Amino acid sequence: MVNSKSGKLIAFLLAAVALLVLPVVLQGYGNAWVRIVDMSLLYVMLALGLNIVVGYAGLLDLGYIAFFAVGAYIMGLLGSPHLAEAFEYIRLNFPNGVHYNIWVLMAVAGLVAGVVGMVLGAPTLKLRGDYLAIVTLGFGEIIRIFMLNMDRPINITNGPKGLSQIDSIKVFGLDLGGRLKIGDFTFQSVTLYYYLFLTMVVLSVVICYRLERSRIGRAWMAIREDEIAAKAMGLNTRNLKLLAFGMGATFGGMSGVMFASFQGFVSPESFSLMESTMVVAMVVLGGIGHIPGVILGALLLSGLPEVLRHVAGPLTALTDGRLAPEVLRQLLIALAMIVVMLLRPRGLWPSPEHGKSLSK
Repeated sequence: MVNSKSGKLIAFLLAAVALLVLPVVLQGYGNAWVRIVDMSLLYVMLALGLNIVVGYAGLLDLGYIAFFAVGAYIMGLLGSPHLAEAFEYIRLNFPNGVHYNIWVLMAVAGLVAGVVGMVLGAPTLKLRGDYLAIVTLGFGEIIRIFMLNMDRPINITNGPKGLSQIDSIKVFGLDLGGRLKIGDFTFQSVTLYYYLFLTMVVLSVVICYRLERSRIGRAWMAIREDEIAAKAMGLNTRNLKLLAFGMGATFGGMSGVMFASFQGFVSPESFSLMESTMVVAMVVLGGIGHIPGVILGALLLSGLPEVLRHVAGPLTALTDGRLAPEVLRQLLIALAMIVVMLLRPRGLWPSPEHGKSLSK
């Protein structure tokens, strides 16, 4: 027993050291590799949030990227000079634009996204399966189209041009948008963001684990397995479903704030249906309802397109340019997902099955 515990502790410490050293090593090969890892961590947060809705409560949500967009645009509007340029009243009171504290904006975005999630959940409480998926898919597209067209008659979102000059995140006076020099080594901006995103992912994992083992988490899983039986046992399935939508949306909204600050720019193109589908695929491919599996699925599907970028080039040359690299990348990703789901129908790292020993 002691050996197993000490072995787990050693493995945990080695993993922690590897995660801390990873961006420093990748930085030597170029900032692009660190940026890929940063975006992968953001997708991990999104997948963990969606796992609450899909994995715990069993509600298929194909419009989850809408909450990501809500958080990103809240950051874009309240953390950039756009509102001061578009509205005379704001320009008189805030000549340089509205620039609220990033942590206040993160709390506001989480709250607003959570409320929007519950507003979405309210009319879908009696829907299940395919019907729920179609309604949530439509909701995600509605949000994207709103962002695309709310530039007239009053310019709120700047339409397809998007919002730029968004503030970078500051932690204890340290601007993550700049560089940090310690001795002879310089930490680039993408490396500083990596440590912030890693911290947020760890906090998200802790919250998800606590939720999974709480009374609310067990109630969500009861609804997922058999909603009628759960209702017969006295569970308020309506409120629990709304809570699942709200909690998942909160993760999406806070991730959106960090995405907007990291990019310094947001536009409706970043929140397409394809993005929402990919987040759902991360949860399903990794293992629905299992946190390690969801993390694995998010890391693989967010990093795989960039790895295949180096494979698509030689394949394009073999076809004499008849197949574009982007087409080949999408084809290879689709083939990889099909193979994985055929070989591992429950996901790459599914949740352990309970009750097997009792059946014997």
